[in-house]
Amino acid sequence: MDSSGLYLDVTDFAHSTPAWVQSAFEFWTEYGLLVFGALFIAVWWRSRGARDPRTVALAVLAPFVTALAYVASELVKSSVDEERPCRAVAGAAASLIKCPATGDWSFPSNHATIAGAAAVALVLAGGAARGASTRGGGRVTGGRKLVLLTLPPALLMAFSRVFVGVHYPHDVAMGLLLGASLAALAVLALAGPATRVVAAVRTSGGRTAVLITGADPAR
Repeated sequence: MDSSGLYLDVTDFAHSTPAWVQSAFEFWTEYGLLVFGALFIAVWWRSRGARDPRTVALAVLAPFVTALAYVASELVKSSVDEERPCRAVAGAAASLIKCPATGDWSFPSNHATIAGAAAVALVLAGGAARGASTRGGGRVTGGRKLVLLTLPPALLMAFSRVFVGVHYPHDVAMGLLLGASLAALAVLALAGPATRVVAAVRTSGGRTAVLITGADPAR
């Protein structure tokens, strides 16, 4: 894959933008993943009120499958050994943030992989929660809102890695695809066992169990 031409177009555009735009992208590319961390916590906390243990299980699985996608991304990186474009592309403008050291390979983008995995895992958790009854008779926030809350930040994270000059476009595209597909497959494989674990933990009625999974509706 060679997307160096598109990389040059994006980085040239980045250098033509106002300083505040560059600063905003520099901040987002460094700290934007924290948004997904906050969403993990929010979705898990709200899921505790659902009667269906599967809702809680998918909320708990979301950060776990995202971590699995990150590990897979690191394994691919160590196999491909693609140099960062901020060193490899001749004539490219200087990256807006420090170019990672040699050995911190470029393909695929870990940030994009994490963002893609987190977005899919959160949407699946929200889809399970959509319309789920809470003990108080209310509803748990569904998947449609989570699509709006997760998809744009994931795409923006991927774009920002090219914008600041530390990844090729194909790095982030494959990162998003890798993270999203692995998260979907992992949730599909683990949802059943995780649901049974949550149901068993709820039945135990322990204080820690109630904190993590919410109280057993039968109680």
